[in-house]
Amino acid sequence: MPELPEVETVRLGLARDVIGAQITQVRTSHPRAVRRQPGGAHEFAALILGREVAAVQRRGKYLWLAFTDDPSSVLVAHLGMSGQFRLVAEPTQDPHVRTEFELADGRTLQFRDQRTFGWVLADEVVEQLPSVVSHIAPDPFSSSFDSAAVLARFSQSQSGVKRLLLDQTVVSGIGNIYADEALWAARIHYETPAAALSLGQGANLLERARDVMAQSLSAGGTSFDSLYVDIGGDQGWFATELKAYGQEGKPCPRCGTPIKRERFANRSSAFCPRCQTPAVR
Repeated sequence: MPELPEVETVRLGLARDVIGAQITQVRTSHPRAVRRQPGGAHEFAALILGREVAAVQRRGKYLWLAFTDDPSSVLVAHLGMSGQFRLVAEPTQDPHVRTEFELADGRTLQFRDQRTFGWVLADEVVEQLPSVVSHIAPDPFSSSFDSAAVLARFSQSQSGVKRLLLDQTVVSGIGNIYADEALWAARIHYETPAAALSLGQGANLLERARDVMAQSLSAGGTSFDSLYVDIGGDQGWFATELKAYGQEGKPCPRCGTPIKRERFANRSSAFCPRCQTPAVR
């Protein structure tokens, strides 16, 4: 699933290329793309048609287009597992295109989604955020990110710390990839109770999460296949820099011990069994 660096890469591309563009046609070819829209594809098109893009914004894994005529109305998108925005010179016959936005200058912005877990929504802004994003916590790149508040949540929880890193109401933008990488960098086992961390350990973990996501952002994100690309179709290359995630059986870059992978919720966790020793509960 695209995480903060991948979504931010997409946001930057959209901000570069579609601000000032007017949407002249809206076509939806798969109902799942607009499943969150109460009135479906017809309502979605009616609310978006004719709008001019003023800004492209993001919180965590959500991004949205703001419009020049009405700052209280936005187009929100979540990429899900395989969602992509692609800007093309003209419409194409791609079976994975779910929604298309024709622009006044002749280009077409496509929302592609092979696995159809992503979605788009015409939404209203409430207290400076789209209503569908209001429950999402600030991410480590946000000016409103409050590390002290996150650490206070850590201190009150006996859950494994990775569960809190993945909880988008605690801190947003971090998914399985960057949680594993941050925990490896901080030398913390994923099942360590969050409350067992010292204030310094917790602060260091949040800083490592921000650092690794910044490094990934500079590389265009992490691509393992063609399911994640930027708006021009280019893949990110941070996969070559991963230390733990996806490295099962490979030597830990720090101590040489083979990286281990264990089942975790509906996912898995990769870690170094020597550098990241399990905490005693």
